[in-house]
Amino acid sequence: MEIANIGIVGVGLLGRGIATCFLAKGFHVVAYDKSEHARRNARQYIHDAIEDLAAHGRVTRAAVTEWPKSYRDANSIDALRDCDFVVESVVEDLDIKRAVFDQLEGILSPTVPIATNTSALPITLIQKNRRNPKRFIGMHWADPCHITRFLEVIKGEQTDDDTAQITIDLAKAAGKDPSLVKKDVAGFIVNRMNYAMYREAFNLLEMGVADVETIDRSFRNAVGLWAAIGGPFRWMDLTGVPAYAAVMKRLFPTLSNSTEVPALMRSIVDSGGKGISTRRGFYNYTPEEVARWEKLLIENVWQAQNISEKAASIGQKKAE
Repeated sequence: MEIANIGIVGVGLLGRGIATCFLAKGFHVVAYDKSEHARRNARQYIHDAIEDLAAHGRVTRAAVTEWPKSYRDANSIDALRDCDFVVESVVEDLDIKRAVFDQLEGILSPTVPIATNTSALPITLIQKNRRNPKRFIGMHWADPCHITRFLEVIKGEQTDDDTAQITIDLAKAAGKDPSLVKKDVAGFIVNRMNYAMYREAFNLLEMGVADVETIDRSFRNAVGLWAAIGGPFRWMDLTGVPAYAAVMKRLFPTLSNSTEVPALMRSIVDSGGKGISTRRGFYNYTPEEVARWEKLLIENVWQAQNISEKAASIGQKKAE
């Protein structure tokens, strides 16, 4: 199946980044958002992101001025009628997503794949009562989309193999290194691992083992050494598998298995703390510190992606 025209519903934080990925690789993009403000902001974001790609040698300088010719921001979802593939990226609310799918099913050909950008909603649940459930699939993107190679592609119980393969191929064409999630489990791969880590971080804090800054620093100075080149299985290979088996026997019974939201998390959220957007979360921030941390994040993502690509190339050479 040849895909040239990509439809995107929702151009907020992630949607505009998704649009950037496809535009940077030469696809035509039709993006719909009911908010004129969001559509206007998306255009500026796409310009800046493609400028960033050009600055790092990932696209030509010509791409910075040429991309608008391949982009259409629409004020009606009907504009997506002739798209070959559609990505929905509205808020993480099942009812709102279902309303979007109702509209899409009314205008798209029955064979056009529909992907939902979600970090947690079950794809199988999204497929329920759809006209053509086999063409629905999950795509879990990560911000900043134009830099990260991360993308989870999630099959629901009714997703057919053709839709999965089309989505994987499209993800690669967009510059991603996609992971196929074969079983539709809550949180998929990365979030299940992340939240296990978040839970144990709170457990250490609540036990009085260390404070927030110390836990963060310890994690950064350890996991930060290897996470860009390999995951936990590669790390165990590199450092000796038997030792981990011995530690697991002693350590696993002591780890947290709490099912409650930690008290500190509830306190921060209930008091309006959101992190850097409100300059208050687990840390407090001045406006200058916010800017420095945001800049550092982008710089680190670029460095991590460069290292990750080198690690991937080692695996590819072995496969050849």
